[in-house]
Amino acid sequence: MTYLLSRILRLALYGCALTLGVLLICYAPESALSLTPPPTATRPPSVAGTIKGVVYDAEGPVAGAVVRVRATDNKTTTAADGSFTLSLTATTPVSVTAWAEGYFVGWTSAAPGTEPITITLKPYYTTDNPDYTWFSMEGAEGSKSCGHCMPAYPEWQADAHSQSAVNPRFLTMYNGTDVHGNQSPPTRYGYSRDYGSFPLRPDPNRPYYGPGYKLDFPNTAGNCATCHVPAAAAKPGRAYAADPNQASGIETEGVFCEFCHKIGDVTLDPTTGLPYPNMPGVLSLRLYRPEEGQQLFFGNFDDVTRRVSYLPLEEESAFCAPCHFGMFWDTVIYNSFGEWLDSPYSDPETGQTCQDCHMPVAGYDYFVFPEKGGLHRDPNRIFSHKMPGASDEELLQNAVTMTTTARLEGDTVVVQVDITNDKTGHHVPTDSPLRHLILLVRATDGRGRALPLRDGPTVPEWGGVGDPERGYYAGLPGKAFAKVLRELWTEVSPTGAYWNPTRVLEDNRLAAFATDTSTYTFAAPNDGSKVTVEATLLFRRAFKELMDQKGWDVPDIVMEQEVITLSAGQ
Repeated sequence: MTYLLSRILRLALYGCALTLGVLLICYAPESALSLTPPPTATRPPSVAGTIKGVVYDAEGPVAGAVVRVRATDNKTTTAADGSFTLSLTATTPVSVTAWAEGYFVGWTSAAPGTEPITITLKPYYTTDNPDYTWFSMEGAEGSKSCGHCMPAYPEWQADAHSQSAVNPRFLTMYNGTDVHGNQSPPTRYGYSRDYGSFPLRPDPNRPYYGPGYKLDFPNTAGNCATCHVPAAAAKPGRAYAADPNQASGIETEGVFCEFCHKIGDVTLDPTTGLPYPNMPGVLSLRLYRPEEGQQLFFGNFDDVTRRVSYLPLEEESAFCAPCHFGMFWDTVIYNSFGEWLDSPYSDPETGQTCQDCHMPVAGYDYFVFPEKGGLHRDPNRIFSHKMPGASDEELLQNAVTMTTTARLEGDTVVVQVDITNDKTGHHVPTDSPLRHLILLVRATDGRGRALPLRDGPTVPEWGGVGDPERGYYAGLPGKAFAKVLRELWTEVSPTGAYWNPTRVLEDNRLAAFATDTSTYTFAAPNDGSKVTVEATLLFRRAFKELMDQKGWDVPDIVMEQEVITLSAGQ
């Protein structure tokens, strides 16, 4: 009976699930975490001193392995003969872990002054099983399996990656519908003896709900799923055949916990440092899905001992590259990774990674709840999985710096606005060519009446023709920043239908550390009243006309705003 209870307890301790936490593992108490029971160590009374030992694999000593007192910064590396020495002061035995590239983390328990210990490392498998069924446990499928152990799970739930397969803007663009399911007419085609068939502009006499991939290519699925629905696209032969509309089960979780932590490597072009143009998303990812009876998760700690191996790549920008660079018809569309690569931020000594900004420290010191057996760790090594991006107001309001100056010069008011991308490691805005910034500059007299603009730029037509009170800003003093695409055949511009051949019509976005300066001259009030100058920088998710067609209700985000009051004589 004692043996049976012991086995039940051991199985219960193994019951924690993986998650998109800092690692895809769950802590049970330490005695339940190893792949095999740890060697027994002699445990005399603990004293200040050293722990010595050797790290082996099946072939013999392992050189260069990282040996660590678990959950501390006390570490060393093994010598050519696999030996190591750790100096420490301890009152109880400690867990000592070892890791080397290509191996699971190994461990044992020891105290200073004991006989030399041994840690045997087991290499992880190097194959990928495309028929693998993604993880589930205790009736909870997919990432939900992780929620009862890992605080990162609700963070991931709030993140856009968890919604990539079901995002309504993505699906309405893919299907050519609005948010209510109304679909635009199929694409019309003309014919040229020299070029064959070519697309025509939408019929202005028929209801139109915006462009859609399926309107232009109804008999194909495209490669959208390689980033948006990676579990479906990772199936054999499905990268260009996975229709996001048919996603089911864990596929609908988009970029989910286990998927990220099954990535062991990325493929980049050594010449450019970018993904190959014909290998978007999963096509540039090396997955390690197990055969029956095996399991492996990659994480950013080298001392977690349950079917885990340390992967430094998880904290490198290259990890993000496959889904944040995209080229269609020889035109670069998405390129936040390439923009980072071209900027000073990519300097390995002085720069910052994507994760530094988009996965900041979480604010707590465990990645598994302590009541579930999690260990307290350096809080600077526990990273948030909220991954703020284009919908995060705080992130956007810390993206650039805007400085506004204004002065009276005779019968005019001269306003200068400087916008510097001094806090972002890529262009602002970046990735989707639908995103743009709108700068509005307004000068009013003492009675609140707008002063006429005498000289200076105005918001382009695609800023929205209509009532400014409803967000239609075309023609107002100011400017816009965007990567504007024009379709090659229809000449529709701006367009987000980049699955068709497009060309970059203009691109005045702010590169890292670039500054844009614009000047506006207004007629000063002739009654000598005070003048109020207001400059507002807005982030908008998509062009106004397209948002109206699709029915997207996404408010603008105020990134920067300054108000200056001038009195006569200033």
